[in-house]
Amino acid sequence: MLGGHLRRMREAAGISRADAGWQIRASESKVSRMELGRVGFKERDVNDLLDLYEMKDSQERERLMELARAANNPGWWSRYGDVMPSWFANYVGLEVAAKLIRTYEVLFVPGLLQTEDYARAVVQLGKAYLPADEVNQRVSLRVTRQQILTRPDPARLWVVIDEAVLHRPVGGRATMREQIEYLITVSQLPNITLQIMPFSNVGYPGAGGAFSILRFPEGDLPDVVYIEHAASALYLDKLEDLDEYAAIMEALTIAAAPVNATQSLLAEALQRMT
Repeated sequence: MLGGHLRRMREAAGISRADAGWQIRASESKVSRMELGRVGFKERDVNDLLDLYEMKDSQERERLMELARAANNPGWWSRYGDVMPSWFANYVGLEVAAKLIRTYEVLFVPGLLQTEDYARAVVQLGKAYLPADEVNQRVSLRVTRQQILTRPDPARLWVVIDEAVLHRPVGGRATMREQIEYLITVSQLPNITLQIMPFSNVGYPGAGGAFSILRFPEGDLPDVVYIEHAASALYLDKLEDLDEYAAIMEALTIAAAPVNATQSLLAEALQRMT
């Protein structure tokens, strides 16, 4: 979040990355990595950049400096560094800070709603060679991420999944039955909205693959669109990208079965797995 904020301030001031790098006695590439959240933040560097960008508001300046200090404190997810790539660690940090997460999924139940057995089956798909300890760590990471939905001030989650997800017996029929039963339970929580895109609906052609949109409590922080690939991920926060994906998500929620149909569709899927 801090990196994106610094980038927007730099662009608003009409300052190049090279000039920003000169200000902090560093290279243009370091400024780029800072703005992408791929390196830590030295308080002196952030302070110097705020001087360069002519930040005059003392309260806002202190807030940004506090973000710089907090960014250097490892989150709980840092203990999974051995099994978690850096590009995904960035996402987990954003996920923890988000107040609203909207997700579209076409292959699997989203990680935030997976049971432990289902998560284990997904982790091992095509990776039977993984050591048991690594599998356990990856599953633990996925399950621990779900605490954002049950904390005192829980994040709100709005999910649209393709009906195919409910037909795909990941981990076997018993695991899938347990997973669907879990979806029936959590979809009744006030902070979780689950919709299903039925086979009878063509969906929304512009949606493409899975993606998530994260929104944060701070009003001046833009949403972030997250699109995961096999070995990397895209983080989009430009206004034109946000508008496009917000429109796609809105169209998906309209095209999907209404929320009041979710329970019956899940019950039908559960019956198919018996």
